[in-house]
Amino acid sequence: MALTSRDETDLLLPLFAGIREEPRFSTFLARLRRRTGAEYVGLVMRHAHASIAEAVELFAGRDLRRQARETGTPELLALDRLQYEHLRPGRVYSMSELIEHDPVYRAERARQVRRLGLADERVIRLTEIEGSTVWLMLARASPCSAADSALLSNLAPYLTEALRTMIVLERQQIEGAIGAAGLARSGTGWILFDREARVLGIDDATRQALQAMTGADARPGERLRGVDLRAERELIAAAGQFAADPGGAQRAVVLSEAPRLEALLLPSTVVPATMHESAAMLALCRLPRPHSPERIAQLSRLLDLPPREAELAIALGDGLSIAEAAHAMGLTIETARNYSKRLYAKLGVRGQAELVRAVYESSAALA
Repeated sequence: MALTSRDETDLLLPLFAGIREEPRFSTFLARLRRRTGAEYVGLVMRHAHASIAEAVELFAGRDLRRQARETGTPELLALDRLQYEHLRPGRVYSMSELIEHDPVYRAERARQVRRLGLADERVIRLTEIEGSTVWLMLARASPCSAADSALLSNLAPYLTEALRTMIVLERQQIEGAIGAAGLARSGTGWILFDREARVLGIDDATRQALQAMTGADARPGERLRGVDLRAERELIAAAGQFAADPGGAQRAVVLSEAPRLEALLLPSTVVPATMHESAAMLALCRLPRPHSPERIAQLSRLLDLPPREAELAIALGDGLSIAEAAHAMGLTIETARNYSKRLYAKLGVRGQAELVRAVYESSAALA
């Protein structure tokens, strides 16, 4: 039995929209439950290396897990899940098929299922999706029909594709979040430009820094405002060059002299093509980072330094002189000099240049 146009509207559209829902697929599951008249419709998803006991469950209708605990039969559904592993992908099963070899357990299970107010169940295992396994199942208070089984079978390939899309998007979101965190912690911002050097996208930190430095907001669809005229010309020239030659050489540009803000311009080939078709250039900017007490604590931990010595190391690493660091920390110059001598000895460095390298090659610089 093929899916009807009503099924496409009522089930398939919510299925693919469910990728963005929270909880996921809630509308699709609710409509599938209504369509079949089931007491319960659920997705059981076991990620790549998890056990079946660790599987995630999304469902609409009655909470069978909770009700099984309340009726004193929590092992019922746990044992059922162990059977899921043996299902052939793409085929619809009734639970009775899975336990027909054990008449004693079959009778006991039937009694327990009746206590939950259920009469019949159907389950289908989907083809493995990105290393994960998924089962779609429904449970009814009355016997299931051939139409129920046909519907699950017909929905399976669509559900497989929706879940594959969801898993890929989740992976990309995780990678994107990690990349954004790394850029932020390294004090790096970004701006994406089109071939005319108009802003396509900009991260919040860079937008705020530009606004503070230039007094102008960086708006999508417009060129950067408030930057030096020479910088504006360089941005336009570079964007045009990268649009014509995506393999062009990267170049550095000063966006603002006072206060100073620099950017490294790259062709948009370093950006996923799906981000924007007309993207031509990416600008990476080094942004000022405020002092972080956490950075002092982590440097102290990593290099085995007292907190005040770690604080001095960071101050010197930021380019302050001994006198400037002493003033900022409320120390006498003599005390700061004594701290610095101990720092050099403990870290095995000679002079401030090597100390700067030791500080900023440490992972504490990311704190």
